[in-house]
Amino acid sequence: MKRTPARGISVESRIQDALFNAQDLKFKAFHSRLIPTIPADTVIGVRTPDLKLIAKNFSTDPNIDKFLNRLPHKYYDENQVHSFILSGIKNFDVCIAQVEKFLPYVDNWATCDQLRPKVFGNTTEHHEKLLKSVKLWIRGRLASGEQVEDDTYVVRFGIEMLMTWFLDEDFEPMFLRWVAAVRREDYYVKMMVAWYFATALAKQYDATIPYIQEHKLEPWTHNKAIQKAIESYRITPEQKAYLKTLKV
Repeated sequence: MKRTPARGISVESRIQDALFNAQDLKFKAFHSRLIPTIPADTVIGVRTPDLKLIAKNFSTDPNIDKFLNRLPHKYYDENQVHSFILSGIKNFDVCIAQVEKFLPYVDNWATCDQLRPKVFGNTTEHHEKLLKSVKLWIRGRLASGEQVEDDTYVVRFGIEMLMTWFLDEDFEPMFLRWVAAVRREDYYVKMMVAWYFATALAKQYDATIPYIQEHKLEPWTHNKAIQKAIESYRITPEQKAYLKTLKV
């Protein structure tokens, strides 16, 4: 469904127009099945390259803050654009403040996983600030101390940030304890815990393997972490063979 933008309309309406003009109905039908936690009629059906282009084009709009502050959005694709805009913000303090505003409204794994602010990985100083927020996020809390009511994707995002930025030079063994302590029934949290430990096995094997040997994760997550690690090209054949013996 093509839309013709009208003069003087809000930035939100202009973004919606851009999204509908990039709509791919076959992609909508396919992609809607991948995000079962949200209503299919909120999915416009815009492919990722087009979403990124729309986000780039609107990120410098003088009224973009009105879009970023008008939450919740009506469409899933608007949330995707929102994530891509935040991921490109270059000022750390501005970015993390905007992330905190947005997180309570993230309602699916795809939007959560698209939210990867590049500025978070720029310096050690940023990592120290980020870590303070991560400790709160993995407990479903914001910097204000507010407990998010539906915190599935706040927790998932916190673990994802530990996985993305704190498994290399800034790694500390205590981070493994933080993630192992997350015990949730939410599928998308459990999957992220498994993904974290599979990645940790690839990057910090010696520190991580005791968590598998000693069964410090609940059984489903334990086995899923092993499965994902075995699928990784970064795990040696010898390590994969050993991990297979640790399934429960």
